[in-house]
Amino acid sequence: MPFRDVVGHRRLVALLARAVHRESLPPSLILSGPSGIGKRLVATATAQALNCTALLVAGSVPASALSEPLLELDACGMCAACARIARGVHPDVILVEPGDGGSIRIDQVRDIVDRAAYRPFEGRRRAVIIDEADVLMPAAQNALLRTLEEPPSASVFMLVTSRPDMLLATVQSRCPRLRFRPLGADDVAAVLMRRGRRDDEARAAAATADGSIALALEGSAGEFVEARDVAIRVLAHAASNDDPRRRLEGAGDLLAKTGGGGAGDRDQLATHLRAMASLVRDVELLSTSADRRHSTRLGAAPTSSRGQALAIPELERLSAYRGERGIRAFTAIDQALVALDRNAGVKIVADWVLLQL
Repeated sequence: MPFRDVVGHRRLVALLARAVHRESLPPSLILSGPSGIGKRLVATATAQALNCTALLVAGSVPASALSEPLLELDACGMCAACARIARGVHPDVILVEPGDGGSIRIDQVRDIVDRAAYRPFEGRRRAVIIDEADVLMPAAQNALLRTLEEPPSASVFMLVTSRPDMLLATVQSRCPRLRFRPLGADDVAAVLMRRGRRDDEARAAAATADGSIALALEGSAGEFVEARDVAIRVLAHAASNDDPRRRLEGAGDLLAKTGGGGAGDRDQLATHLRAMASLVRDVELLSTSADRRHSTRLGAAPTSSRGQALAIPELERLSAYRGERGIRAFTAIDQALVALDRNAGVKIVADWVLLQL
């Protein structure tokens, strides 16, 4: 995938394109940000830009032949090198992933360190992409450290992670970090529609996907609509009850479809929490008369004869979350999602967030 086909992250993509063109790309990088937002795709696009045999350089291609302005440099996406990189079979682009045990072991790292010591077989630069680098075993990270300290001149290491703090401080200190933000709901919906989802399904999925295309692709439209309905009930119940004991009764809805234990319960609760965060955000947009195109749910609302979006009744029910209370609720939901990611118990997280709303 060339840079121009990456959804979102335009500032970071432009930065990488410029660095490749000017031969100033650092020999090691950490690409950090939430899961499923395209970090690995950007790493692959960088590998293509490093090894494409028919590079597109700004000013060398007529503007009329492009659908959008060309970056300073980009891969063609069609040459033999680009095609093989996209298929994962280029000899100079090495992808390291967790093994069967869910971790990246020292023997995997020793293998890539040995291969990186030699000149590329056919490309200009060897690109090593370590996906889910946060599961590198401590011994594996230490084995990689010497290479990061004295990187081979013809190799680039890209560590892709959603949990950069799991990396050793010594590894982090040797790799400049590119921080990726969640994608906008419009970007997520556009990708889903290109993959065959109907407009309303795509927008419903994007609203609760927390900026992650991977999350949006995992669930069905019905699941997202159900999560939205749960989120509305929980938020409305909390807003109408000041008594903490009554408010905790909403935990039953928030914990719907949990009980199987483990990661499945955390994923289900996370889906409900993301739907709540999306609704709280949209309530604030509604109250400030912001551009409603920035809200997936508001953008899908009916329109008046003047083309203005009408108020959504379900958001009006949540008007208590305007202003300071909405900010507090959004912050609490975000903290609850972080706690789930760190394996906190679902009942504890659900009860805590209800008391904060």
